[in-house]
Amino acid sequence: MSVDAATVKRIGRLARIRIEESEVTAYQDELNAILGFVEQLSEVDVAGVEPMTSVTPMVLRRRDDVVTDGGYPEKIVANAPLSEDNFFMVPKVVE
Repeated sequence: MSVDAATVKRIGRLARIRIEESEVTAYQDELNAILGFVEQLSEVDVAGVEPMTSVTPMVLRRRDDVVTDGGYPEKIVANAPLSEDNFFMVPKVVE
């Protein structure tokens, strides 16, 4: 795959990066080099290789899903300017 000057300008516009006319050729060469490297990666035989998230095997630490704090909603809404049935009330913001 090859990137042309129009594509470089479009990428710059989408990324909100100002690209001067004198820089287009340099960016074009850099993007083509990156895409060439990605094409080389597609040539690697990965049959039988499981996807991994890290180079070292790891297991996520998990915690028990238990309530450790709460049970006092009256205290939580005590300083609220407006509350009802232990819920915060806010003014309508969408008409």
